[in-house]
Amino acid sequence: MLGPLLLLCLSGGRPVLSGGSAVLTAQQHGANGSRQTALGHSQELFLQFIAQYNRSRSPGRLGSAHQYKAFQESIQRQHALNSLPSDLLVEKGSATYGINQFSDLAPELFRATYLCSKPSELPKYKPFDSEVKRLHLPTRFDWRDKNVVTRVRNQGSCGGCWAFSVVEVIESAYAIKGKPLQTFSAQEVIDCSYKDGGCNGGSPVSALKWLNQTKTRLVTESMYPFKAKTGMCHHFPMSTFGISIKGYQAYSFRHKEEEMMHKLLEWGPLIAVVDAVSWQDYLGGIIQHHCSPEESNHAVVITGYDRTGDIPYWIVRNSWGSTWGIDGFVHIKMKRNVCGIADSVAAGFV
Repeated sequence: MLGPLLLLCLSGGRPVLSGGSAVLTAQQHGANGSRQTALGHSQELFLQFIAQYNRSRSPGRLGSAHQYKAFQESIQRQHALNSLPSDLLVEKGSATYGINQFSDLAPELFRATYLCSKPSELPKYKPFDSEVKRLHLPTRFDWRDKNVVTRVRNQGSCGGCWAFSVVEVIESAYAIKGKPLQTFSAQEVIDCSYKDGGCNGGSPVSALKWLNQTKTRLVTESMYPFKAKTGMCHHFPMSTFGISIKGYQAYSFRHKEEEMMHKLLEWGPLIAVVDAVSWQDYLGGIIQHHCSPEESNHAVVITGYDRTGDIPYWIVRNSWGSTWGIDGFVHIKMKRNVCGIADSVAAGFV
């Protein structure tokens, strides 16, 4: 029914300058003058960027030529992302893009290092075609408000988003059952899910299948800390505290995002596999364009939705630290399968 989708995942950083003042986005530059004026500030911005992110520099005030060139191109790219043609202008609240941790990486290097393509021969998730249990859908819902979502983590340079997403939905499922909210070990899944690639990428469904078939118990993060690299699988005595899953579900909800909302309320937070290429430059707002439903390269967790404003959106948890995006989250427009948010959705049960 399901094919393992290997994901090599992004790591994130803070889109602010040292001292806490906001980085000027390419959009803000455009408001103050031409693109040439914006690029005229690029040397100063680049030096501030290096200080903020503790980048090493080769001899020369501006570091390596490749690094500085990529930074200049990032400003141009962000200007384009923030300047939609008039026929694509959307409602207020649309996403903004600007300087963050990835701004000194050329797009090709960023994709080659942090993303992988979805092989066309892999089967997609089974389309959801069951009757849903019709629940009252509030205008806004977020599992964080129920105190069943753990803190945002940072996967660093480890391509382990697939493992983090699995562990995070299991943490929430455990807490929804009335158990204490605890942080479980993503490193255990990275090291031990034998059909996946550790920090070189993996599949949320493959990991869920492994947990379900082997009844492996997830131990706490304090017992099996995150190392940001693939290691040997450690086994613990049966007396060690841990939780195992009772099952999982995985479906495509393309064209059925209302049913997906019902399942979010019924099942708890959901894993989603998305196209995150444009997230290289994301600062905030609601993503409505600049990504494809036909690409899959990053695993995240949907914790809620908001339909109170002009643009309804999914509330999506990332694993790049709480200083990326909106306190570690990103907002994705609902109803149009933006970034493929509804194509590859999964949940685990405890």
